[in-house]
Amino acid sequence: MLSPHAVAIECTDDIALSGLLYKPLNTPVAAVMIAPATGIKQGFYTRFATFLAEQGIAVLTFDNRGIGDSPKTRKVMRETRLQDWGQKDMPAALAFLQQHYPDQPLHLIGHSAGGQLAGLMPNATELTSIITYGSSSGCLRNFTGAYKYQAQFYMNVFIPLTNALFGRTQSHWMGMGEPLPKGVGAQWRRWCNGQGYAKTEFGSHIQQHYYDQLTQPALWIRAVDDQISPQINVEDILTVYENLKVTRKIIEPAQHGLGHLGHMRFFSKHGLPFWPEILNWIVKHS
Repeated sequence: MLSPHAVAIECTDDIALSGLLYKPLNTPVAAVMIAPATGIKQGFYTRFATFLAEQGIAVLTFDNRGIGDSPKTRKVMRETRLQDWGQKDMPAALAFLQQHYPDQPLHLIGHSAGGQLAGLMPNATELTSIITYGSSSGCLRNFTGAYKYQAQFYMNVFIPLTNALFGRTQSHWMGMGEPLPKGVGAQWRRWCNGQGYAKTEFGSHIQQHYYDQLTQPALWIRAVDDQISPQINVEDILTVYENLKVTRKIIEPAQHGLGHLGHMRFFSKHGLPFWPEILNWIVKHS
């Protein structure tokens, strides 16, 4: 198995993110950045990143500020907003790849928030393609069934309560990754109570964005049993990415002998049957 190399990813505001670079044995045919879901550490993507690297793709994973091994100073945990991951951290990861692989096509694989935030990247137009899994608007009013009440409780009770009591969003108590900087949780809540995710704050907190400038081919994947990303919310966020050339892919886990895939298991060993399609997409669009 290939061993990743620990790297530091320098952001424009002097924050250095923790990253792991998976280098193929030979000259890569492309380079990929894996942008994580909200509060998820980069180690979660190790198996998937290793698979791509073993097939000749250079892969960069990273922890957003306030998460994993990236800075968690008092200032970071107090001042970081969700938009900072898209405006500062993800662009820095792409710039790192551009520096190390200037002659290779560059792709983004975004898990949930990693796909939602791509339109905030000033350098996103330099991506060759975008691939996402479980990326949707999170619009609360579009959820149905029991999950509607879970989502409402998490966003409108749990986030403000734990922010007030602990100065951060205690996401790990709900089995949702790492604790989040207070401003990340608060902004996430506002966006999910609106429509179009980040579009909720266009013209207010977000003065500049690039969603409508992105015209690349994009592969938008969800599983039918992913209750966090219902198709109606996928379509909601794609109205913001209005000029992407989107190919939609809906996975039926049962057709592949899987009992459950949901929002997270695509990047675990359970997602292995679907990874060759990602590889083929990258090769085809490189």
